[in-house]
Amino acid sequence: MAEIKINVELCKGCGLCVAQCPIANIKMSEEANNQGHIYPIIISKEKCTGCALCCKMCPDVAIEIEK
Repeated sequence: MAEIKINVELCKGCGLCVAQCPIANIKMSEEANNQGHIYPIIISKEKCTGCALCCKMCPDVAIEIEK
């Protein structure tokens, strides 16, 4: 199973990861990080397929997938 890790402090809240998730398993938080940006959260870690599209789309390199 893949493990997704999001560094919320690097995130600038663009939402590209949400748009790219093929199973709609990422949403933006209601809270902000220390820079004032909302950040992505995983809805269900168990459902993550490890496709890494979110990682590839993140311009801030704030998402990692470990398999």
